[in-house]
Amino acid sequence: MINHLPLFPLNTVLFPGMPLHLHIFENRYKLMLNQLMNHEPVFGVVLIKRGLESLGPLAEPHLIGTTARILKADPLKDGCINLTVIGEKRFQIKSISDENPYLTATTEDFPIDFKRPLDVYRRIRHLRNQVQFYLHTINRLDDMVIDLDQIEMPDDPFSLIFLAASLLQIPAHEKQPALNAESALEICNTVERLYRRENAVLRKLINITAEQAQGFALLN
Repeated sequence: MINHLPLFPLNTVLFPGMPLHLHIFENRYKLMLNQLMNHEPVFGVVLIKRGLESLGPLAEPHLIGTTARILKADPLKDGCINLTVIGEKRFQIKSISDENPYLTATTEDFPIDFKRPLDVYRRIRHLRNQVQFYLHTINRLDDMVIDLDQIEMPDDPFSLIFLAASLLQIPAHEKQPALNAESALEICNTVERLYRRENAVLRKLINITAEQAQGFALLN
């Protein structure tokens, strides 16, 4: 399906089903929101490939993004807007226009291919274990970076995969390949590889921390 979307290039990757909070202060995006409120309150979030997120020329985005539906818009006294959106579905950019103060694009839906479902569910079990280890370990090392009480691991495979990708504390450009992947199995494998890499680093940090603690104990 071909759509026409206003684009919001950001230094973050929005995944389907995931919330995002935005602070809108630039006039070009205030204009975009005003126009959206008179129609369907949906725009496209895309990771910046080259350029700046704000206060500069319009950035060049990656070609795969996620539609964002506005759930809540809170105008502030200074004219800025606090925005809460939810990621809905992936899209692929076919063409981009800079005729407006903000980017607009002709896009096509980019649905997930759910082939080899048994393999997907097997990988999901491994991924779930990797995510749980990761979350508990970074909180142990960095004093509650993520509030574990606020996180429930969903049963739905897509929800779990995209939640797992969102929770990773890594640069956004390393998450983009997961959004680009065509099939659920490829997305799951991509995210799991990232967790295996990050968890290997965390295991080394745990060992270093334990050795340091033992060294301090010996000094005392």
